[in-house]
Amino acid sequence: MVRLVLSNHEITDSNSGNMISTCEVSRNLIRKKEEKNLLLSAVLMAGLNYEAEYGDSHDILKALSNEGVEFLLTCEGKVPLSECNGKIICLFFSANWCRPCRGFIPHLVELYDTLRKRGVSLEIVFVSFDREEDGFNEHLKSMPWLAVPFDVNLQRRLIDRYRVDRIPSFIPLCSDDDITVEDLIGCIEDYGANAFPFTRKRHEELKAIDKRKREEAKLEELLAQEGCNFLTSGDDIKVHVSELTDKTIGLYFCAYWSPPCRSFTIQLTDVYNNLNAAKNGHCFEIVLISTDRDLKEFNVNISSMPWLAIPYEDRTRHDLCRIFDIKGIPSLVLFGPDGRVISENGKFMVSSYGADAYPFTESRIGDLEAALRNQGETLPQQVKDIKHEHVLKLDMAKAYVCDSCKKQGKFWAFSCDVCDYDLHPSCVEKLHKD
Repeated sequence: MVRLVLSNHEITDSNSGNMISTCEVSRNLIRKKEEKNLLLSAVLMAGLNYEAEYGDSHDILKALSNEGVEFLLTCEGKVPLSECNGKIICLFFSANWCRPCRGFIPHLVELYDTLRKRGVSLEIVFVSFDREEDGFNEHLKSMPWLAVPFDVNLQRRLIDRYRVDRIPSFIPLCSDDDITVEDLIGCIEDYGANAFPFTRKRHEELKAIDKRKREEAKLEELLAQEGCNFLTSGDDIKVHVSELTDKTIGLYFCAYWSPPCRSFTIQLTDVYNNLNAAKNGHCFEIVLISTDRDLKEFNVNISSMPWLAIPYEDRTRHDLCRIFDIKGIPSLVLFGPDGRVISENGKFMVSSYGADAYPFTESRIGDLEAALRNQGETLPQQVKDIKHEHVLKLDMAKAYVCDSCKKQGKFWAFSCDVCDYDLHPSCVEKLHKD
């Protein structure tokens, strides 16, 4: 979302020739606006109603008519204002030069088409923030709804009228502004057409549904939504969601464009292969929840993975990201064989303990941590290695490379406080024996 602000640069006063900052210009504009408001208040006190210029504050059709607008536009041509009579009207403030606006339009197109198919009498009217008519025309091509004809002065008056200070902005014209969701753009991105009728009450209902699903729903209910009840693999084999029953499942949120995801995928693949080779049968399954930017990236991503994925076109991907409040990737949410969530911190478990963390329950992690503490209690607090001049102290390290065997290690290490030198406890013992 783009917020419109003035940056603090210096400009030259055309009258005095002195350098002034845009902050000073902004203060002058604000002062003039306050003076204008005072004048307006005086006019209102005198009995002249400012709203009479437009009529009802929510009657956009009358407002446009009073501005001399005789028709609205579509990408195919002109449409009379009467096309909006009796419909729920929403204003969409956007610009072709604004990347967040262009990114939001597919969400809004989906909402628009879905609601109209449901029989909702809804119309969206685009008000441009574009500086040039060519940009306006190019932007309109991506929209199936109506638009106010390009007129910079009219656009500014509508922007002021509806107090628009950022784009994209989506404003339903209802009888009570207080009932509208504050972050309606985010709400539509999260919930699509289900956000309608765009009220706070509806938003709270949707969040309550998400909370119930996160805490109570079984995996099959989460994955099989709106008639899409199958998963896919890298070689395009379809698997019914019901085939995941009685397995430990990980929902893996990742994207190919993310280097941390590609790194963690290697770790997760090792755990996946080791567990399914060591256990009787296929006990552990992963389902990719892609956050890739397009289908091409998704296909590259899943082609390197031995597990399943939600199809890229399935909106369930977005729903699961929202339900589990995924703020960063990679992320791994784990479900037990009963279909219930056992951990939303699967990445830590896999990164820390690998396949030893299976079946990824709190009790299993507790046992591993207890064994780790016991191991530390059996080790000396410091040692002197014959290949290093300084005393090495026992330390807990998330990951390190042993300077003796050159292999990666984690947890307990003997480290030097003076220089960058680390040893596996087993390597220290071997050197002493030599």
